[in-house]
Amino acid sequence: MVVFLRELNSSTADSSDPPAPRSPDGLSRTGHTAVAVCLGVILVAGVLNNSLTLLVFARFRCLWTPINLILLNICLSDVLVCAFGTPLSFAASLRGRWLIGESGCRWYGFANSLFGIVSLVSLSILSYERYTTVLHSSQVDVSDFRKAWLCVGGTWLYSLLWTLPPFLGWSSYGPEGPGTTCSVQWHLRSATSVSYVLCLFIFCLMLPLLLMVYCYGRILVAIRRVGKVNLLAAQRREQHILLMVLSMVSCYMLCWMPYGVTALMATFGRSGLITPTASVVPSILAKFSTVVNPIIYVFFNNQFHRCFVAFIKCNGEPHSVQGEEHPTPKTQVSDAFPVRRQAASSSFSRPQFLSSTRNSTACSRHNDRNILFVHYTR
Repeated sequence: MVVFLRELNSSTADSSDPPAPRSPDGLSRTGHTAVAVCLGVILVAGVLNNSLTLLVFARFRCLWTPINLILLNICLSDVLVCAFGTPLSFAASLRGRWLIGESGCRWYGFANSLFGIVSLVSLSILSYERYTTVLHSSQVDVSDFRKAWLCVGGTWLYSLLWTLPPFLGWSSYGPEGPGTTCSVQWHLRSATSVSYVLCLFIFCLMLPLLLMVYCYGRILVAIRRVGKVNLLAAQRREQHILLMVLSMVSCYMLCWMPYGVTALMATFGRSGLITPTASVVPSILAKFSTVVNPIIYVFFNNQFHRCFVAFIKCNGEPHSVQGEEHPTPKTQVSDAFPVRRQAASSSFSRPQFLSSTRNSTACSRHNDRNILFVHYTR
């Protein structure tokens, strides 16, 4: 989203001097200060939220499940953004210019793109894992982390696949907006740059979003079917999950879609259509995702919420999880929508949700009476 930036003269400029791009519509001193305040809040909140999440995971073994490994991957990528990205743009905004030179600018653009794509792809993989758990299986081997590790490794390899090409000549990294952050050079109109922007938008933004919408949509459809069996219990659970789905998808679109759309407008729109001032807001929203992800996770995950409260109070294992950490030696009912696989002859029929009792899921407790439930955790 770079617009109105002066070309750097590599033949006369000292590479050790930090570039100080200027623009006719650049931010004023007050504008830079406002951006610095926003980035400072995001930095502190992002580090605090994600660090607490990682500490809670490390403290309570009942949270050590394969699907939660994907959640840890999201937290890790968000922490890395807060550690290696946000502080640099925060310091640059305080000074009103980029501070660590052209090489630092390229590193910043690469690192933020890498960690951001890892987070986006992990969210979509998480939705797919929940989808397959609900519709195709009833139990998860909590001792088998191979698939989860493959998913985690796959997110990093996939992200590297799309973030390394600018170093190899397919587009490039450089200053964006008012010159206090760096990213892909959206404003370049060459065939290689335009093709890279299109691929990045389709495969790293739209594809994960469509997968999330499809998977969570199918989950909601399955839960509606349960309502025909036990209307009251299913309606309450459906409302909870619907709120979770809407929050996840809405925050995804709020944080990332403005950035993607602005990049497309800078690439295909007329020259000067996106001013530096206009490009600042989408960039801040994208960084805000590091704050939103753990908040949504804690709010909608009763299992994690109980552990989080126990952690804040410096207690041991929450009362509701004591004695239930490992219901069986090797398997447990899935921690995302307990379901039961039907016989092979009817494997393509719609899934049956468990009518279950109290110790159906690790770190959770239900009433002794039999009820139809759909237990959702992240």
